[in-house]
Amino acid sequence: MTNNTSVLEFIDRIKKLVNPDDIVWIDGSETQLESLRKQSCDKGELIKLNQEKLPGCYLHRTKLNDVARVEDRTFICSETKDEAGPTNNWWNPKEAYEKLFSIAKNSYIGKTMYIIPYSMGPIGSKFSKIGIEITDSIYVVLNMAIMTRVGKEVLEVLGNNNDWVRGLHCSCNINEEQRYICHFPQDNTIISVNSGYGGNVLLGKKCFALRIASYLGKKEKWMAEHMLILGIQNPKGEIKYICAAFPSACGKTNLAMLIPPEEYRKKGYKVWCVGDDIAWLRKGKDGRLWAINPENGFFGVAPGTNSRSNPNALAATTHNTIFTNVVQNLDDNTVWWEGLDKNPPSDAINWKGEKWDGKNSEEKGAHPNSRFTSPAKNCPCISSEFENPNGVPISAIIFGGRRAQTTPLVYEAFDWNNGVFIGSIMSSETTAAAAGKVGVLRHDPMAMIPFCGYDMGKYFSHWIEMGKELGDKAPKIFNVNWFRTDENGNFIWPGFGENLRVLEWILKRCENKIEARKTPIGYLPFPKDINLEGTSLTLSDLDLLLEIDGDLWKKEIEDIKSFYKKFSDTLPVELVEKLNKISKFL
Repeated sequence: MTNNTSVLEFIDRIKKLVNPDDIVWIDGSETQLESLRKQSCDKGELIKLNQEKLPGCYLHRTKLNDVARVEDRTFICSETKDEAGPTNNWWNPKEAYEKLFSIAKNSYIGKTMYIIPYSMGPIGSKFSKIGIEITDSIYVVLNMAIMTRVGKEVLEVLGNNNDWVRGLHCSCNINEEQRYICHFPQDNTIISVNSGYGGNVLLGKKCFALRIASYLGKKEKWMAEHMLILGIQNPKGEIKYICAAFPSACGKTNLAMLIPPEEYRKKGYKVWCVGDDIAWLRKGKDGRLWAINPENGFFGVAPGTNSRSNPNALAATTHNTIFTNVVQNLDDNTVWWEGLDKNPPSDAINWKGEKWDGKNSEEKGAHPNSRFTSPAKNCPCISSEFENPNGVPISAIIFGGRRAQTTPLVYEAFDWNNGVFIGSIMSSETTAAAAGKVGVLRHDPMAMIPFCGYDMGKYFSHWIEMGKELGDKAPKIFNVNWFRTDENGNFIWPGFGENLRVLEWILKRCENKIEARKTPIGYLPFPKDINLEGTSLTLSDLDLLLEIDGDLWKKEIEDIKSFYKKFSDTLPVELVEKLNKISKFL
């Protein structure tokens, strides 16, 4: 399918290493993909679901020991440990290659080697980057065909260029003791062994689109961020775009596909989804910051997704979707998960492949990190700009985490560098999206701790440099917290579609249409300026949501100082200055 010398040399080298029985190039045709679906079903890797109720949909179950990203087995293999930084696991590249190749050697015997040429971003866009993933898994091929643009056209655009990301995935024995997800940013290479879970093996996603791309972005003066892209259309038909960063499974997809409250819909407000997870951002010819979604689909968390929390995401799963580790309802061969509805099936198979009675079992039927992989075009609110090769102009950047106390509902940074500071101090409760304990509070700057491909101190510096590049055309930066609780531990803010009320205030601030009150941490709304029409909230509730507790913030500052010590010499002085300034006023 190509005469590209660098591609052919890579494939020949990997072929000799893994020793496959057969080689198949993925051309992107529906005929080929349908043949692979049938093969996978025949092998028992996929289960074809009820094609009348869920046309084009399939179910997959991973091994029990392979259900989430494994951050402790994920490495940045740069030339020096300092280049990886203190928040990444580092591995000497020479040692890593030797270990990985010893695991991968002959692992394709009796298997087919699938070669997937793919584009992150619209094919041919100046924003986009090309990768080639070699895999022994049809599941990976079918998911990559949803999540990226795959096939012949990608190779045509690549031509004989050597600027592409190499990817090798070997399922091996799914041995968690020999599981590694390794990134070689200086070699444009990703190698994943002994996993079959999407977050570890769909190499175009977090591995390329964030870890490798963040490194490339620093070199090439653009940004790869763990951010949704959202368009808000006002009654005049004007659309403003927002990027927002949240840790995985903390409401990012829900916000990306937000449905306006009834009061706003009646006025003519609409919300358009450009992306739910990753944004690549560049300075445009007009000096503003422009963004594309490099992905072509959604890899969403199933539990909790329902007709109330995210009807658009649910609608996206109704056809041509691959479900992973959810419940199979044997009554009609459909799927179910906790939070879908209040009627769990009694005759079912759980995510482990065991018989399950949802009406009487105390065990969950779906894994907490069970997933759906759906084409973005399935989403009813997908933006008309989704395929625009130039992206969309960004008016605001939002950071957010899950904090029961301390952080107010919303506040605005004083300036770009203050916004970088706000992003750098983000912290949130951990979720089931990553292996390990759930509910532990951890620092997660810009929601990029698991995904930054180099030293995070230098990553902060790159943000500051981008601010200098953008100058007075830089987007304003905000922080939100939908998860503040009252004295009984109940969420005060209703969340979901009601979050548009906060986004409305943010856009008014971007357009200088409304005043705000200056506080030690940033500009906060006057309670009267958050529209509560149609809610049961009161101005007293807003007072509580917007409260700044000085004692809690003093503790927060000490915690931030401790966190900042990790970065020693690479922490930008601009962030230290912001921390010292806020300390003086609290």
